[in-house]
Amino acid sequence: MKHTMKLRSGATIPQVTLGEAEQKHYLTRNVLNKMHLMPSGDPIAFDENSDGSITYFFDPARVVEAPPELWYAPAQKVETMTTDTGAEIVRMSTKRAATCGYYTRERLSQMNYDVIEEPVAYTLRNDKSTIYFYDKKTAIRRPLLCVECGKDVRYRRKLCRACFEKDLAVRRAEGDLHRAEHYHMQRERVLFFDLELTGVYTHDEILSVSIVDGTGRILMDTLVKPARKKKWKQTEKIHGITPDMVADAPMLDELIPAIKELFDNADVLIAYGISTDYSHIKYIYDTEKEREALHKKARCAANEFVRFQSEHYPNEVHASLSDAMERLEIAWDGVAHTSIADTVGCAKVWEKLFPNYYDN
Repeated sequence: MKHTMKLRSGATIPQVTLGEAEQKHYLTRNVLNKMHLMPSGDPIAFDENSDGSITYFFDPARVVEAPPELWYAPAQKVETMTTDTGAEIVRMSTKRAATCGYYTRERLSQMNYDVIEEPVAYTLRNDKSTIYFYDKKTAIRRPLLCVECGKDVRYRRKLCRACFEKDLAVRRAEGDLHRAEHYHMQRERVLFFDLELTGVYTHDEILSVSIVDGTGRILMDTLVKPARKKKWKQTEKIHGITPDMVADAPMLDELIPAIKELFDNADVLIAYGISTDYSHIKYIYDTEKEREALHKKARCAANEFVRFQSEHYPNEVHASLSDAMERLEIAWDGVAHTSIADTVGCAKVWEKLFPNYYDN
C-alpha cells in the first residue's frame, strides 16, 4: 500500500516512484524550470529522496509560464546550479523569489513552517556562499502555540485548551453580570421592531413593518407597498409576502409619521440583527443628526445572544433568531420569518437574556 501525504490545502497526494510519475507524464520542478514553467496548483504526487527530502510532482495541465523577466530579459543571463539530488535550480534575487512565494529556510521557520522539499531556487551572498530558497506552498506549517502560555498548541481564540477554559470562565462571569444587571427600563418605552424586505441591499424596499413594546403590545403591524420593486422571488421564499399581498397596502411614505412618533418617544429600539433593519429604516429621517439619534437608541439582540452563546455554548456556531429561540426554550407566536412573529420572538429573547431589564 502506497504512502500518502496531506497538504496544507487539505488535499491528500500519493507517493509514487519516478518511473510511475514519468508514465503519468507528471513534471518535477527540475523539468518545469527547464521548460520555463511554474506550477499553478498543488502537487499531485510526491516521492521521498534518499536524503529525506521530498520531490513533488505536478500536473502538466496546471502550470503557467514563468515570469518573462526571469527567463527572457535580454540583458539578464540565466544562471543555474545542480543540487545534490540532481535537480537544476535557477538563480534569482531575493525580491524575485518572494514574488514567486519562495523563501529561505530561516525565513520559513520564522513564519512557522518546516521545509521538507528540496530547494527550488538560489542566490549568492557577497562572499559567493549560496542561499537556497524553498516553496512556501509545499512547506509544512507547524502547529501554532498558545499566545498566552506559549507552551501548548492553540485550541481556540489563539489559546490552548487550558488557557481557553480559563479565559472562557472569566468572560462567562463578566457576561452573566452584564445580563443580570438592573437597567430600570420602562416597558412602554422599549420598542422591538422587524422589517421584511424585497432583498438584502440598501436599494431594496420594505415590505412589512412590525413594532411591539416591552409589554407585548403590538403598536404597528402592516404590510408595505414598495414604490419601485414589482417582484422579489428570492426573499418571497423566506417571508412569504407576494406582490399581490401588498398591492393594496399603504406605501412607506404614508407610514413614516406614525413610525417616527413611535421611535421618537422610545428610549431604546431593539431588533434581531439590527444592522440590516437600521440601514433601511434610517431613511425615514432626512438629516444625519436625526439618523445618529436613532442609531444611539438601537440595540442588537443578535449580538447579545452571540455573546451569551459563545460564553455558555462555545461549540455552537449558528445564531439565527430560530437558534436563539430553540436554545432559550422559547415558543414561537405565529409563523417564523414574518415580521410580527420575529418581533415578538426578539422581545422574548431579549427578556430571557436580560431578566432584570425592566423596572416592573
